[in-house]
Amino acid sequence: MSTGVAGSSLQRRIVIAAMAAILVAGLAASAFGPSESDASSHREAPLISADPQVDNTDVYAFVSPDDPDTVTILSNFVPFEEPAGGPNFYPFGAKGAQYDLNVDNDHDAKADLTYRFKFSDKRRSGDTFLYNNGAVTSLDDENLNVFQTYDVNLIDRSGRRTKTSKLVNNAVAVPSNVGEASMPDYASLRDEGIVDMTEGGQAFAGQADDPFFLDLRVFDLLYGADFSEIGDDTLAGFSVNTIGIQVPMENLARNGNAENNPIVGVWSDAARQTVEVTGRKNHKRITRPYKQVSRLGMPLVNEVVIPLEDKDKWNRSQPKDDGQFLEYVVEPELPKLIEAIYGAATGLEEPDPPRDDLVSV
Repeated sequence: MSTGVAGSSLQRRIVIAAMAAILVAGLAASAFGPSESDASSHREAPLISADPQVDNTDVYAFVSPDDPDTVTILSNFVPFEEPAGGPNFYPFGAKGAQYDLNVDNDHDAKADLTYRFKFSDKRRSGDTFLYNNGAVTSLDDENLNVFQTYDVNLIDRSGRRTKTSKLVNNAVAVPSNVGEASMPDYASLRDEGIVDMTEGGQAFAGQADDPFFLDLRVFDLLYGADFSEIGDDTLAGFSVNTIGIQVPMENLARNGNAENNPIVGVWSDAARQTVEVTGRKNHKRITRPYKQVSRLGMPLVNEVVIPLEDKDKWNRSQPKDDGQFLEYVVEPELPKLIEAIYGAATGLEEPDPPRDDLVSV
């Protein structure tokens, strides 16, 4: 597998910059095999930091090492899940939330395929505060009092008409890991949570260890202004909520031909349903359409490239419109900060703008 970035036209730098939002999965037969991919963007914008249920933290896309004719796409949400987070632990957003895995297979920075996850809250009893009232050994165990189910719908925009098909119906999401006494074999619960999809492939939704190594002390003036705070995996010990699919390559490739169309763009997003509330006299509560509130593809773009005034705008926008953020790529802030803090001691200097090298990446 190869990873990189792609745009609608490599001759147009504005769209190349737009595709900084996309982590690309290469499906070429000559590139079969797993490849390293980067991710991670925790609490990257002011508004989304107040709504962790729909806050993207990571996106991964790779040729599946267990089945090299398939591609695995994963997206994580809810940053910094402390294991001792009971009694309510960490559900996905249910009513009024949706999670999308997007695939662009014709290189125009628009989603041709969207795998949409929607969750429902379930409980067996409301007469207790307990998440579980005994050891949980299966996803249908009566001891699991609080759980979620989910559907996966495929929205296919690759033809003349948009088609929607249900791939997963009412599957049980793997619950949060309460501990060894409550869930003595959590690995078996995770295995049970892998379900078949109707049009081929598998899906998963549940909790996972945060897989990314990241030293977030970088935000204390770049590791304490003297590198004294460097080297700690500040995500260690925290979990995230994961949605994922593993699908045959031809399911994602343009015209179903992965050999002739080996490159796809992948990103994820989450949306909330908007609500309009009128005054006391009318007592109306009107539900409006879903609005995107978070997105992630290329790692750390919103976190350290986009400035505060546009971070929420980035989360609301689409990759096809990312040319509006080009100025932050060609003259980024981070090199200026590195030079200001460490330049005198190390001789580091900011490269001269415009940063066409970053645009190409």
